[in-house]
Amino acid sequence: MADEHAKNVMGQPLQMCCSNPMTGFYRNGYCHTGEADTGSHVVAAVLTQEFLEFTKSRGNDLQTPRSMYDFPGLKAGDRWCLCALRWKEAYEAGVAPPVILGATHEKALKYISLNVLNDHALTDD
Repeated sequence: MADEHAKNVMGQPLQMCCSNPMTGFYRNGYCHTGEADTGSHVVAAVLTQEFLEFTKSRGNDLQTPRSMYDFPGLKAGDRWCLCALRWKEAYEAGVAPPVILGATHEKALKYISLNVLNDHALTDD
């Protein structure tokens, strides 16, 4: 169950990431997490083509629509709640997409330092 009192990485109330397409593990627009979210979909990001190609090369194709899961397929410019470890892997490969700090769940700090997230923060949010 999503925690409506969740905090972002700056210790403030978690902001919505995106509702079009509807994102989040719970598909409520927020990067909420919980026990069922074993992938920790907590990093709010603005997708880039470079990242989409990278994650597809790692076995997670986010571009292809999958109607059985009501998944529209994503494109560069879409906002999406990413798995913290996949974002970190992309960071280490030099292809991490920009992060929306206000919509990134504080649990991301378990995997990624605030300094690294700040360095990749979307500046014109």
